[in-house]
Amino acid sequence: MTGRYPVRSGTHTVALGGEEGGLVAWERTMGDVLSEEGYATACIGKWHIGAEKGRWPTDHGFDEFYGPPRSYDECMWERDPWYDEKIVPPAYIYEGTKGQDVKPAKGKKLTWELKSNIDLEYLERADTFMTKAVRIGHPFYLYYNPTLMHLPMEPRKEFKGMSKNGNYADCLLQLDHDFGVLLDMLKKLKIENNTIVVLAGDNGPEEMLLHRGDSGQFEGSYFASGEGGIRTPFIIRWPGKIIPGKSNEMLHITDMYPTLLHWAGAEVPKDRIIDGIDQRSFFEGKQEKTNREGLIVFVGQDVHAVKWRNFKLKIREQRTFFDPVLKLGFPKLVNLVTDPKEKEPVNHEHLSSWVIGPCAKMIKEYMESLKKEEPIPMGSPIGYVPKKN
Repeated sequence: MTGRYPVRSGTHTVALGGEEGGLVAWERTMGDVLSEEGYATACIGKWHIGAEKGRWPTDHGFDEFYGPPRSYDECMWERDPWYDEKIVPPAYIYEGTKGQDVKPAKGKKLTWELKSNIDLEYLERADTFMTKAVRIGHPFYLYYNPTLMHLPMEPRKEFKGMSKNGNYADCLLQLDHDFGVLLDMLKKLKIENNTIVVLAGDNGPEEMLLHRGDSGQFEGSYFASGEGGIRTPFIIRWPGKIIPGKSNEMLHITDMYPTLLHWAGAEVPKDRIIDGIDQRSFFEGKQEKTNREGLIVFVGQDVHAVKWRNFKLKIREQRTFFDPVLKLGFPKLVNLVTDPKEKEPVNHEHLSSWVIGPCAKMIKEYMESLKKEEPIPMGSPIGYVPKKN
């Protein structure tokens, strides 16, 4: 949303129910920038970076919002025999339009059943939004967040048992189907050749039993720093502009901020630190490699590792959500090509300790950036503006 590491925006961990937290007004989201460029904008689905007046999507450039303010697992509360809604009120789906208050949608209590079926309503709203924009000749930006693959893993009835491999696989089939429906909408509106489509995961698999996912050859879960927790699938399409193909090159989710804004003809804010890197040349096939050789791995506000090329310099280790964080006495360097499960340090094997040099440089540059522009503390008031030196 901002092209910035979450630790800069005070969104480096989730704002829990009843707590203040989320984006401050100073932050400039993709919704803010594209709205000012004349784009129709909508956020459909989970937001989870602010659930109070001044922090909703409609306060950050989006014309409309429909979805849960926080997390879908809140639909599981009602099945907890110890849950007391007098202490913690039940969760709802919220809705709102720019210039008006965001409120709970009537009759849309976030239940297990609603979570399993609401993607159909998201699709209908997406169709309505895009159809209206095309009809009146407005370019549009749709930030679309389906419920999957977020726990609980409960597919719609028509997908139940379809995979013959359990709920998780059924949900994957449902997600694939629904994404196809979205692509069909673009074809129906005759805009598929002039629309950039991005499908990307925001974190690795769930660790909770019964809803647990799989990260293939890598290990780890979300809210942890193992490769399985931070690597996600990424698909991007723009016919005639983006060159088709597969790549294992490194991208960071913040890169989509400057990349998409530039493609849309908008300016990236110059009055703040942007961690994202413009990757248009890579996507357009003008170069074989991305413009990114490395990135910093955070869990919360702590630096856990630095990735550079195919190496990972680990300062802390935490494989899954529930594992303790191990602060290493000496950084552990792993080669992710030869050791994707991050088991063995390679310093002694190939004398790869030279890699510490570029990794240390990235850390130094990051630490220096904190002196130029302080990070926004979590829970900061809406009017907070970071100090600059």
